[in-house]
Amino acid sequence: MKFSAVLIASVVASSDAFAPVAPANAAARPALSAATLDAPAETNDAPAAAAAAAAAGDIATADGMGVEKDFPVMENFVKDSDRILPGRYDDVTNSIAVPFLTRPPALDGSHAGDYGFDPLGLSEKMDFYAMQESEIRHSRLAMLAVIGWPMSELLAPSWMLQNGCAPSVLNGVNPLSFLAIAGALGAAGYFEYKTAFRGSQSTPMGKMHEKDMSAIWKYGVPGDYNFDPLGLYSSCGDDFKGRKGLRDVEVSHGRVAMLGITYFAAWEALTGHPIVENNMLFHPNLLFPALVLGYTAWSQIYEVSPLNEYPIEIKYTNEGEMKLAEVKRRVSDTFGKVSSATAESKAKMDDLDDKFDIYEKIGTGAKKFETAVRSTYKYW
Repeated sequence: MKFSAVLIASVVASSDAFAPVAPANAAARPALSAATLDAPAETNDAPAAAAAAAAAGDIATADGMGVEKDFPVMENFVKDSDRILPGRYDDVTNSIAVPFLTRPPALDGSHAGDYGFDPLGLSEKMDFYAMQESEIRHSRLAMLAVIGWPMSELLAPSWMLQNGCAPSVLNGVNPLSFLAIAGALGAAGYFEYKTAFRGSQSTPMGKMHEKDMSAIWKYGVPGDYNFDPLGLYSSCGDDFKGRKGLRDVEVSHGRVAMLGITYFAAWEALTGHPIVENNMLFHPNLLFPALVLGYTAWSQIYEVSPLNEYPIEIKYTNEGEMKLAEVKRRVSDTFGKVSSATAESKAKMDDLDDKFDIYEKIGTGAKKFETAVRSTYKYW
């Protein structure tokens, strides 16, 4: 019994020798909950607790590990992975649209339709948001106009047109057309007046845009009227990338439409002929399908190098050279087969002519047929 008591005492003593020595104030240090940061329960030892806390504060100041800090999260915090980040083109020196010009600083790829095209530097001189708002409004009007202009010339009664051309400032208008145009412009002006200084952040779509653009600015997206009755805005993806992609498509089509409607007006003013007259896009013909097929075939073999790389050149696609060699081989084989078949047929016909004199008989028969036909009508 005495031996077992001595053995247990020696084991306990040896384990205490390897334990770290606690500081003098360790017993008095308050215990904090790492999960809840709850304060420790109050005790009656207030002076001792205060002294221990002061000593613990000195240690926390020294090692920075005394108390876990609480960092509050902002109410409208948006992760970088959920919004558009600025500086997409920061490593691009020249404009993508015009490679020989320097990229304007404001056009860093953060906004839809940004390809660095601003040769006059207007993005640095004028209000950037107002300019984008103006562009998207003109784009939407132009997309409607390039459809309405030719449709009016194809479908409208002649009394509404000016010598077959759509009524316009350059083509002229009749009194009824003038009233219709004045009414449309008045409605557009009233709409402009009521929405020019609107705030879009209060609408559901505006809040979504504000979140998407929170790393860029606080204004959301230009042209936001909270209008999407068919729910097509998420067709490219229900996130900031998909929404920006669809805005890219809209502004790109709008820019082409603005160029198109300018061409319509200039063409009719200079020539006096309607845009739909002798136009391959509005009358059935084989030219337009032939051009489409030709471009499709060309694009399978060749491609244009990126516009932001110098020099701009036409080069083969990944498999273009192989496809072109295959086309040449097939054309050559086809010509070879046709040539050999033609030579073989010619040899057979020559042999028959030698035996039956068929060339002369065919020629004589054709002349007799022509004479018989002409004899049936005295005016021939």
